[in-house]
Amino acid sequence: MTGMSEKTTVIYNDTCPICSREVDGYKRLTAQDATIGYHGLSACDLARFGLTPDQAARRFHVVKGGQLLSGMPAFAALWQDIPRLRWLARVVRAPIIRPAVGALYDHVAAPILYKMHKRRQRRAG
Repeated sequence: MTGMSEKTTVIYNDTCPICSREVDGYKRLTAQDATIGYHGLSACDLARFGLTPDQAARRFHVVKGGQLLSGMPAFAALWQDIPRLRWLARVVRAPIIRPAVGALYDHVAAPILYKMHKRRQRRAG
């Protein structure tokens, strides 16, 4: 199986307003695509994906062809399945770009979003 025939499962932090807004955009772009499923970590059996709630909150995850991907590889796998975003998947997978966007996500975006998540949890009590 290749391309759109493989099931893609998106696992995201649905308690994060930024994450939810982004994933809502993906949902709109894939509304007619039954091969992409979206699971927010607050209402998902994460153990079936081998994730704890904390692991799922730290990074964006996609299961594609039975393989769990996280971070920029997960975004690229999802974007590859969305016709309007395939170009972006090619860009972030380019050898000269991949290390930079991976580092930005791993060391800037993901830690900031996770800290915001922990702050929301503390405030919620």
